[in-house]
Amino acid sequence: MQTHFSKTALQRPEIKMADEILRKCVHCGFCTATCPTFVLTGDERDSPRGRIWMMRDALGGGDTGDQVAMADVGYHLDRCLGCMSCMTTCPSGVDYLHLVDIGRAEVEKTTTRPISDALIRKLLAGLVPRAGLFNLALKLAGLGRPFAAIMPRRIAAMLRSAPEKLGGVDKIGAIDQIFTPEKPVQKRVILLQGCAQRAIAPQINAATLRLLSALGVEVVVRQLASCCGGLAHHINESDSAHQHMAATARAWKADIDKGDLDAIIVNTSGCGTTLKDYTQLLSGDAELAQTGKKIASLAMDITEFLAAHTDLPSLPEKGLSVAYHAACSLQHGQKVTSAPKNLLANAGFEVRPIAEAHLCCGSAGVYNILQPELAGQLQSRKIGNINKANADIVAAGNLGCINQMAGADAPVCHTVQLLDWAYGGPVPQGLENLAPKA
Repeated sequence: MQTHFSKTALQRPEIKMADEILRKCVHCGFCTATCPTFVLTGDERDSPRGRIWMMRDALGGGDTGDQVAMADVGYHLDRCLGCMSCMTTCPSGVDYLHLVDIGRAEVEKTTTRPISDALIRKLLAGLVPRAGLFNLALKLAGLGRPFAAIMPRRIAAMLRSAPEKLGGVDKIGAIDQIFTPEKPVQKRVILLQGCAQRAIAPQINAATLRLLSALGVEVVVRQLASCCGGLAHHINESDSAHQHMAATARAWKADIDKGDLDAIIVNTSGCGTTLKDYTQLLSGDAELAQTGKKIASLAMDITEFLAAHTDLPSLPEKGLSVAYHAACSLQHGQKVTSAPKNLLANAGFEVRPIAEAHLCCGSAGVYNILQPELAGQLQSRKIGNINKANADIVAAGNLGCINQMAGADAPVCHTVQLLDWAYGGPVPQGLENLAPKA
């Protein structure tokens, strides 16, 4: 794609980066076939190709006289899930993820959001990363769910997305902790305990720790590193995002600098994608840029780590089938595709594919709240494809996806919960009636 940025504009690092990304796009349109929003709407402006063209013109790199309203660019960028499916499809290697970051930042500088939109984004960025407050809010949402039909669309979406069953806040991560296995230590890792996950599903961290302990892995958890900043970054709340990223980097810096870590383990794939991008996200922070690079190099999804650094034995077939849902942040963002399925098969489960596995379920951080109509269509489509697989269990590696797919015919849980169960852990919640048939 040709660009025509002025020499003055190219002095800005973000415009220079955008120019390099834009020039890789050949406008072939392969991305349109795998873009969830374009599949739903058929609107070129809701495709990666269309958004790329709009961003080129809005950033000042279009042909002379080409104009596009920044508000229109913002509208269609807001409708992008950030699923990165287009990046998997793109034959030219266009870095759409970072181009969208640049485009969204420019929109925020040059336009003003409606007050209701700005407030709900501030609310989500301030609430979700704080596990205690978020847990309380979710419990209150349960009380308000019967009134969702008379609420504004986004408030209604918040009420409906709250889990129906909710326990207390995960204690793992409430203080600095080191979990040392009884057997000799084979590996040493940091675990990102998460924020929303601590509020909704403490059983995921518990399963992760049990399985790692059984494999001789020592796990370090730091209280102040509870949020990767990904959620705030995804909705362009940049100040909040950087605060969380910086706090996480500072909390881990001493452990990283010792040089004895094998990995930073992440069991929420959206967070993993963010941590692996810390090289870019913290590049402008003189104090933490080097730490950001180290975090990016050490970050691994739990299944990625188990496949590469442990030797789990093969188990007999259990007579239970699992429909594996590949979270976008895992398959497109991190390119971790085979490890989860191979681990489940090795543990004795029959792994069944899901049709249209490349398409997002509609969760995408808080997209299901900010864009409830599009998210609802994707949710229905995903659940329909899951049900066609006719499996006993649905497994996924991301909390948001697990909640989004809760309406499926089969119970949904985290991949690591199934692995923990297979290798001696307790039956995951909701699977009590699925005793192995063999």
